[in-house]
Amino acid sequence: MFLNKKIMTSTKKYSDNLKNSHTLTKQNIASEKIELLKQKLDTADAVIIGAGAGLSTSAGFTYSGERFEKYFHDFSEKYHFNNMYSGGFYPYDTPEEYWAYWSRYIYINRYMDTPKPVYQDLYELVKEKDYFVLTTNVDHCFQKAGFDKHHLFYTQGDYGLFQCSEPCHKKTYDNKEIIYQMFKQQKDMRVPTKLIPYCPICGKPMTMNLRADDTFVEDEGWHLASKRYSKFLQRHRNLKVLFLELGTGMNTPSIIKFNFWRMVYQWSDAVYACINLNEAFAPDEIQEKSICIHDDIGTVLKQL
Repeated sequence: MFLNKKIMTSTKKYSDNLKNSHTLTKQNIASEKIELLKQKLDTADAVIIGAGAGLSTSAGFTYSGERFEKYFHDFSEKYHFNNMYSGGFYPYDTPEEYWAYWSRYIYINRYMDTPKPVYQDLYELVKEKDYFVLTTNVDHCFQKAGFDKHHLFYTQGDYGLFQCSEPCHKKTYDNKEIIYQMFKQQKDMRVPTKLIPYCPICGKPMTMNLRADDTFVEDEGWHLASKRYSKFLQRHRNLKVLFLELGTGMNTPSIIKFNFWRMVYQWSDAVYACINLNEAFAPDEIQEKSICIHDDIGTVLKQL
């Protein structure tokens, strides 16, 4: 009995030590990767940031859970969806209710500040570098953090812009004032009818400037940003470039992820770095030129 107990105790100690050893190994590997990324960042001639939804999530812009319940508990109780994305696709009966939902959505995800300073930390890391940002995010967080708008390309639109739903013309409109009024004046999950926006040209309903289908308006600002990004790539092709991918998944990989992989493979002095809590990986062809860190983006940026 005593011997069996002693063996069991020794086995448990060994198991615990092995588990702690694995934990320390993971921590050491993560620390080494972060240190390597810091070196690549310091020595890069240019940094091209590719940002997805995971970056804003790390900054506190979550679309479910406590934050969703705080701002949309009434919609949740009535329609039984449990996150903001689902609510955005719900077929509301009236435009008054539709805009009550969307004005709240835009207000908290475009005109409020993020709970955590992740974007500001990123800006402090790259502000002295020659940088450009390619992002699928539409929440304007980069500009609010201090990034130069001439070094940004918002490929999928902006919560802060309206467009004609038809669309009858290729122009977008700032929505800050009307969104503020909708947010403040809505009652019983409805906005006043007088606040519903209509196209000043054709009279059709306005909608958000978000890429969801072929009605998305690529306005003059969108095309200018696209040209600036293309020229930036051309100028830096033969230099030391760090492609820093933050929080992008596989929903729209052709915009950022696949293009980053292709350019890192083709450019002799390019390095690919990916920070993502769940999807940090690189193809075999560029493994030796890649740094993949499975961790919260904000946590890693603090360590950098």
